[in-house]
Amino acid sequence: MAEQVSSLKTGIKYKDTPIGKIPVDWEVISLRDVSEINMGQSPPSEDCNEKEEGLPFYQGNAEFGSKYPSPKKWCEKPKKIAHEGDILISVRAPVGEINIAPHKCCIGRGLAAITAKSIHSQFLYHLLFLRRKYLQKISQGSTFEAINSKELSDLLIFLPAVKEQKKIAEILTTLDEAIDKIDQIIEKMKEVKKGLMQKLLTRGIGHKKFKKTDIGEVPVEWEVKNIGEICEILDNKRIPLNKEQRDKMRGEIPYYGANGVIDYINDYIFEDDLILMAEDGGYFEEYSTRPIAYLIHGKSWVNNHAHVLKVKEPNDTFWVYYSLAHKNIIPFIKGGTRSKLNQEELKQIIVLIPSFTEQKEIAVILSSVDEEIEKETNRQEQLEFLKKGLMQVLLSGKIRVSV
Repeated sequence: MAEQVSSLKTGIKYKDTPIGKIPVDWEVISLRDVSEINMGQSPPSEDCNEKEEGLPFYQGNAEFGSKYPSPKKWCEKPKKIAHEGDILISVRAPVGEINIAPHKCCIGRGLAAITAKSIHSQFLYHLLFLRRKYLQKISQGSTFEAINSKELSDLLIFLPAVKEQKKIAEILTTLDEAIDKIDQIIEKMKEVKKGLMQKLLTRGIGHKKFKKTDIGEVPVEWEVKNIGEICEILDNKRIPLNKEQRDKMRGEIPYYGANGVIDYINDYIFEDDLILMAEDGGYFEEYSTRPIAYLIHGKSWVNNHAHVLKVKEPNDTFWVYYSLAHKNIIPFIKGGTRSKLNQEELKQIIVLIPSFTEQKEIAVILSSVDEEIEKETNRQEQLEFLKKGLMQVLLSGKIRVSV
């Protein structure tokens, strides 16, 4: 990667085009001129299954992962097909999500498959990322956010020489591969953490004797308490602010909602280590894969969509957080148009209580894994920032590569 970046060069002459300045030796062409575009068509529901029979079926960006999409359904009688290596792009809301077909597959009407012809495929893949905002912009002109075949075919793109396309693609693909490797490391760490949590939060460290409780078998020394007993609920101190109010209070202090930070302002109502749990709009049904509670530290402002919990002594805040983060609390959720965790139900949620010393020991183990995950996540974000910057300059010709 270092050798590739060192080959970049400046001192370029430009010309004006309908989509901006580009090097004089580059062209501007329509997507149809260099590719084959295949708009998806959804098969009848009776031709689809979840038994992995037929071709994987993709109908929109919902199946897209960090790199390749993951199928939820399969189709035995596909209407439209994409081939391995085709670029998949969502043509219905949200428009412009881009991925690569990892295998031959069936595509529904929410997708289009683009097969590169007289252009380097990986170069085109990255170039389409650069033109996403334009596609999203034109899609917003219709009643239903979408783009049609003509709009996609008419998309103007930059075209350098083939050797330069290949070199640019190599640089960006190298970054993609590095980002993917870190993503794999993070996923493995999350699996390790999940296994540790399942063991440590129910079996503890070094226990030989266990007792039966309403929530399963636990060490005999542990107590069973509810949130109302171990936490002070600070909901009466919450203050919601609308966007207009927040715009007048711009700053660096986090403003929290149901599932995390939603803005930054210049004032605070809390300054402590606290646990937040969504009152409404939380990930209650997805508790096994997404946290339903999160820790906050220092100065903060919380709106009325999150419960605010301050752990009472002699309990450890981290222990209580880890006990709640992936807990199944669905039995405590009230239904309706928007699932809600009322304060009275919140107080009844059960938490296992070891000795304070054991709480700290387990919290340190889990925190150390979280720190490693955060470290890798920061590395990944730095690479993504680098890639974004390189895409802007390489795919527009502001910086040239030596070929």
